[in-house]
Amino acid sequence: MSRDLLFEIGVEEIPSGPLYKAIAQLKVVATKALDDARLGYARVDVYGAPRRLAVFVTDLAERQEDVTLRAKGPSVKAAFDDHGQPTKAAEGFARGKGITVSDLVVEDVEGSDYVFAVIDMPGKSAAEVLPGLLADLITAIDWSKSMRWGSDTIRFIRPVRWLVALFGDEVVPVAYAGLTAGRMSVGHRFLAGSVEIPSADVYLDTMRGALCVVDHDERAGMIRRAIDAAAAAHGGRAVVPEKTFAEVVNLVEWPTVGVGHFDEEFLAVPREVVEEAMESHQRYFPVESPDGVLTADFIVVHNGDPERTDAIISGHERVIRARLADAAFFYREDLAHPLEAYVSRLDSIVFQERLGSLGAKVGRIETLVRALAEQVDAGPDEEAYALRAAHLSKADLVTHAVVEFTSLQGVMGQHYAIAAGEAEQVAEAIVDHYRPRFSGDGLPRTLAGKLVSVADKLDTIAGIFAIGQAPTGSADPYALRRGAIGVLAMVLDGDVRLRLDEAIAFALSGYAGTLADLDVEATGSAIKEFFTGRLDGVLRDRGHAYDTVQAIAAVSADDPADALARCNALTSFRAASDDMEDLSVAFTRAKNLAKPELGTGADVALMGVEEARLADALTEAEQASSGAFLVRDYMTVLGVLARLRAPIDAFFESVLVMDPDEGVRDNRLRLLNRFVALFSGFADFSALAG
Repeated sequence: MSRDLLFEIGVEEIPSGPLYKAIAQLKVVATKALDDARLGYARVDVYGAPRRLAVFVTDLAERQEDVTLRAKGPSVKAAFDDHGQPTKAAEGFARGKGITVSDLVVEDVEGSDYVFAVIDMPGKSAAEVLPGLLADLITAIDWSKSMRWGSDTIRFIRPVRWLVALFGDEVVPVAYAGLTAGRMSVGHRFLAGSVEIPSADVYLDTMRGALCVVDHDERAGMIRRAIDAAAAAHGGRAVVPEKTFAEVVNLVEWPTVGVGHFDEEFLAVPREVVEEAMESHQRYFPVESPDGVLTADFIVVHNGDPERTDAIISGHERVIRARLADAAFFYREDLAHPLEAYVSRLDSIVFQERLGSLGAKVGRIETLVRALAEQVDAGPDEEAYALRAAHLSKADLVTHAVVEFTSLQGVMGQHYAIAAGEAEQVAEAIVDHYRPRFSGDGLPRTLAGKLVSVADKLDTIAGIFAIGQAPTGSADPYALRRGAIGVLAMVLDGDVRLRLDEAIAFALSGYAGTLADLDVEATGSAIKEFFTGRLDGVLRDRGHAYDTVQAIAAVSADDPADALARCNALTSFRAASDDMEDLSVAFTRAKNLAKPELGTGADVALMGVEEARLADALTEAEQASSGAFLVRDYMTVLGVLARLRAPIDAFFESVLVMDPDEGVRDNRLRLLNRFVALFSGFADFSALAG
């Protein structure tokens, strides 16, 4: 027999982000709790709305499963003395299991006798188990921030106001925070009052009748369809950022959609400003025409009385009119001065207490851009665009618009640069130098943008490492991991072919006059390790095996783009060839015997037949691979190395490397040094697991 189970936790409004996390957590902990309690079920669903979290279990068993526990105890020799009397070991084991010594059974385990406690545990009724189990679910939710209310010590994200717990149509008396669960829930805060839930299976329908859509996925679908329909009715399409949409879903219980309008004169303000004012500040959705031009319409999702939508929209129109009037004023004020005029103000803005001002940072970025441009062999135009963009890159941070709308840093710099007559490439690099801003974000579109972006991120990483505040554990307040991954993305997928050691040295040199106690060597080593750790993760995320990455990193970590090219080749070669395992074994054997201090100049006159064949094969391989190495044709390199399998196998089968004659022995070791050197030019093959 089975029944549906409902458990609703009624609270004051929960913020959207924590609510999503709680829904995910509760699904996991509820499923585990039921499994641990041996209560069968068909499925577990968790719903969330601003004022409630609900667990709904379909077809929950009315009793726990019966179970027989078998616990192995001490050996018979330890459990009983020579006269067959139980020892303290047997008595203690039995007592610990809640049985008597006479209940112990003896079983053979791999030829030895042991005592076992066999305990039959009949299942309890779900009605006995559920009150404690459900109360524990509330405390199992891990909130990043919680609060106390009243005089109790209990903490939750917001005060808990009611509890509903129904097993079928029977109330489960769950007790928490001075409340005892019943069947009375609360509907929409303004449009409905208390509501009685007859049984668990009608929960969703009952709450809809109380103007509350509890299922967050259902609400999301309703809102999405209504937004699209409203935009289409006004001849356009809605602009729906997923972050804003997700937040709106958890701000309403009975969503109603309406369309507002603002004065078209505000469309003269940059589109990003208008959208930011609507989306981030008010959670409105802009509307654009079919050809992608922003219109003066906007969509509101509200939680009020649907019959008062017109009045509600009128209120929102007054709000957005004031917001856009402020934005237009800020924009006009900023345009009164060219972007260059704001650069000097950066000297009064602190970048980091020990690292100086934003003005000083801009100076370092310019110097670093110049060095990076030389390293990547940038053309004179690209270098000039990058240097000008670096100079202006942070200027918009002190403009009125960015102070008000901080997320528009770079975006407003681009607009103000164009308005001031700067080259389009400079303006584009200003906005692009913040990219990539998050995982999956696009890279800067031009080399100039990439150079400024790399310089900015490298400067921050170098400075923060230099003052001893490198990321630890999950703490990364300056987003250095994201910055490093962004730099690597531009190197791996763009045209910024830089060497890490040199780039890091450039970045640290910018702090020579700022940090008198800077240990350049130690800090540079730490930064390099930080980058190679990120590179390892990036390469593995791209499908390369851990040992492939390890083998390549041993020889090419300083050049990330080269490391990627080598990983691509080695991964493909390992998938297509059976030679690699044998070659890695031969390489490891040769490396273990080799003595690099002897050099590679083996004397042909001291060689036997197999030695000479290996020497000839090495000469041919060196010649064949040299050109391939130069153009980074690594598949060809691996093919050449693979052809050495037969001669190296024959060498080890027929030649005693450690010959008693020192001259012969050293000559053979020089030959192995040569073999190892050729292979090590590509990777450390001893790191391959086979």
